[in-house]
Amino acid sequence: MHSSLTVAQYLLNKADPAEHPLTPMQIIKLVYLCHGWMLGLYRRPLIEDDVEAWRYGPVIRRLYSAVKHYRSQPIVKPLMHDSDVADKFDEDEKSVMDQVFEIYGEYTGIQLSKLTHAQGTPWSEIRSADDTGWEVIPNHLIEKHFRELAQRP
Repeated sequence: MHSSLTVAQYLLNKADPAEHPLTPMQIIKLVYLCHGWMLGLYRRPLIEDDVEAWRYGPVIRRLYSAVKHYRSQPIVKPLMHDSDVADKFDEDEKSVMDQVFEIYGEYTGIQLSKLTHAQGTPWSEIRSADDTGWEVIPNHLIEKHFRELAQRP
């Protein structure tokens, strides 16, 4: 398992800051999707951080804290001192992150937010049970959801 910051840095390295900068909302949702697909396809977590059910969808608190000062502006600086992180991941992890970036990388933060907190998602299961905020979304719910998505035709 990895820090959400390491996964975020991998995705930021894939994005061209001049042509395709990523905002905090985008990177938080993309890291969540990478984690979800890793659980759904390989039944193992990608990140060590908890995913929480915040008002506007799943949020990884550590990553949010690292990027919140950008607000809705693009993230322009590396999140880590050693920003060359590709060698920290195995081939399955890279494959999942590359595919998530390829499929969802062009989505806006708002589109990703709607996708990740739609009805029937792990977020909606937790938020409907307790709307006070910041409840952890258990990995078993995330895994179940993404496994079901993977089995759809």
